Order: sequence, then structure tokens, then C-alpha cells
Amino acid sequence: MTAHDVTINDDYTGDLSRHGVQRVRVGAIDVYKTSVGEMDNNSHLLVDTRAPERSLLIDACDEADHLKALADAAGATVTTIVTTHSHGDHVQALAELVEAWGAEHLTSSLDAPDIEVPADRRLDQGDTVTFGDGATLVSFILRGHTRGGVGLGLDAGEPANAESPADDAPIHLFVGDSLFPGGVGKTANQENFAQLLHDVEERIFDAYPDDAVVHPGHGSDTTVGAERPHLEEWRNRGW
Repeated sequence: MTAHDVTINDDYTGDLSRHGVQRVRVGAIDVYKTSVGEMDNNSHLLVDTRAPERSLLIDACDEADHLKALADAAGATVTTIVTTHSHGDHVQALAELVEAWGAEHLTSSLDAPDIEVPADRRLDQGDTVTFGDGATLVSFILRGHTRGGVGLGLDAGEPANAESPADDAPIHLFVGDSLFPGGVGKTANQENFAQLLHDVEERIFDAYPDDAVVHPGHGSDTTVGAERPHLEEWRNRGW
């Protein structure tokens, strides 16, 4: 498969080869996951099916032509790009796509100075990002892998009532390189490791239920519940 050949697979597993694309429906939101670049980075396209003309991309990692083709295949117009953190493998296509799409660029206030493409909006803990027909992401800041990356939580469920049962779709968390199956992201020293583990515990494990789906910046997905039993092991293992 080349960067321009986009085949969308609705049998979502979260396991991809390069240029593969999988789609999962979360309420009214279609989440597209694709793998790009030599480091198999994950980029995520979020399309509100009620308003695909206001779609959002998480991490313009690499291979801009493939990401453009993905948006076209999804029938989406991307108006917002969120960069989870400042590392170079997550921004290779950022400048080209911001220019091509005229998209607004968002990233964390802590990492923004380290990203060449200026941020139109800087995110802090608990900020909200809207796209589509009022769909909302909630930001959480994770320090340690970089100065402070931004994660995003998508909850497409609706409050339950007698006339309208609650949507039971799990929350989806987009965490950049701060959390993976089996541990937190790479850090430069023990101090940064302790900071990252603290933030991951407080802002992910203490804040979200076990069925919340975790989408890392590389590789396979996991859930909060699958990783929660290993927190003490990670702490003891250390940096």
C-alpha cells in the first residue's frame, strides 16, 4: 500500500501496519487511526459525522500526502490540528498541512515554544477543544516525556434519562508518547520519570474509568483497566 492508497478498515483492532487505516465509531464521531513515517507514528483523524467540514487531526506526524488522502477518503475537511508534544517525529507534516488546509494549530502552552509552527491556541489542564457539531475534547497536561505534552479525552456519551438511554461508548484518550501498553513514555532522567508517572496516575488513572481506550502515539491501543494493575510495578522499575 502506498501513501496515496487509503483503504478504511472498520474491523477496528488498533493494530496497524504503515499506511493502514482503521475506523471506530464513538457516538457520532468517527475516529480514524493511521500509521505513518519510519517510526510508525499514529495520527488520529476525528470526524463528527454531523459536521465533517469541521474535523480535527491529532498529530500531523509525517507523510502529508497520506494524511490528505485519508481526509479525502473520510469526506472530511480538517480545520484543527492538535500536536500532542514537541518531538520531531510528531510534527514532520505539520507545517505543510497547516498551510494546505488553513487549519488552526493547537498544542500545550508548555511545549509550544519548542515547536516551529506557531500555536494559534495554547492548551492547559482542563481546557476544551470543540470540533464538528459541538463535539468536545478535554485536555490534560502530561509532563516528563517533554516539558508538557497534551492529552485529549473524547466522551461521546449522552446523559441517561428515561426517554434517551445513555450512549455506552467508552471514553477515548489520545495520549501522545506519555503512556503505552506496558509503561509510561521515555524520559531523560529519574526526575522526569517521577513527574510523568505522577501526571499519568493523577490525570489518567485517577480521572478515567477502566474501560477508557488509550490511543498512544506509536503502536497498539490499550485501556486504562489493562494498565492500572501495573502502576506499582512501573514505579518500582523506575527510570
